Amino acid sequence: MPILTVGLDGSPQSLAAADWAAREAQQREASLRLVHAWEPQPRSYAPLAGAYALPSVETEHAWAGHMLREAESRLAEHHPGLRITTLQTVGPPAAALLAAAEDADLLVLGSRCLGAVAGFLVGSVALAAVARSERPVVLVRAGEHATDEHRTDAPGSVSTGTPYRDVVLGLDLADCADAVLGFAFEAAQRRAADLRVLHGWSPPPSHGYGAAFDAGPDAEPAEQVRDRLAEVLKPWKDKFPGVRVREQAVVGSAGRHLVHASRDAALFVVGRRNRRALIGGHIGPVTHAALQHASAPVAVVPHD
Repeated sequence: MPILTVGLDGSPQSLAAADWAAREAQQREASLRLVHAWEPQPRSYAPLAGAYALPSVETEHAWAGHMLREAESRLAEHHPGLRITTLQTVGPPAAALLAAAEDADLLVLGSRCLGAVAGFLVGSVALAAVARSERPVVLVRAGEHATDEHRTDAPGSVSTGTPYRDVVLGLDLADCADAVLGFAFEAAQRRAADLRVLHGWSPPPSHGYGAAFDAGPDAEPAEQVRDRLAEVLKPWKDKFPGVRVREQAVVGSAGRHLVHASRDAALFVVGRRNRRALIGGHIGPVTHAALQHASAPVAVVPHD
């Protein structure tokens, strides 16, 4: 059975991530693993006591166990039949979460919310996990609710009974990875949602955005870009005939357009190329913009 792993620390954003992961697990007919990662802190000096105080491992273990059990009970109540397991692990949080997700299909983490317009505030743990993960990572903002993924009905109300909003994919035509395309199409198919595909491109500096021009070495005419986008998407449309696709080639950086599109999205999908660096990982500018400013949950799909 597929597994979805979610990092829990008791914060509102991690609980929102657990709720999102539970809904996703049911859609995928997968099990859910709740993980709390704790890194022991060094001894700290307590002046009044005149001694060094070490945070109690037993206290942390007991608190984490209680927090995980409460989350498990709440999720089981709202998602009958969902198989849920819990895990406590010790070590640097990002590394511990990645290790706990090695056999998972998806790692889901919470991200602090700056507000309805500003979107995400991504912490160091989430950024490290996104940069180093070998499987897709979804970041969910605090305050995310199931109804946020759905469209409003005719009277203007929204519920989980209305259709899903679009799945939005930011696609780089110079780096069209099957893993990213497959993830986006499958997400749209599971939700019976439209897939909106955006590709950002730039004309030569000497021409205006709306001008027709001959293709230069570093840019393509608008018609050629649209044809290339249609060519890349055609086999995926054939493979997923039930998914309605709307593609759009936009002039300028894709990041700004994608962030705007995320305001009416159920899920926002971007890719991240795996770079085997000696230290840490790398997140590209479009992915970084999505993580910092997108309004919808963001799925970052690594690929070679």
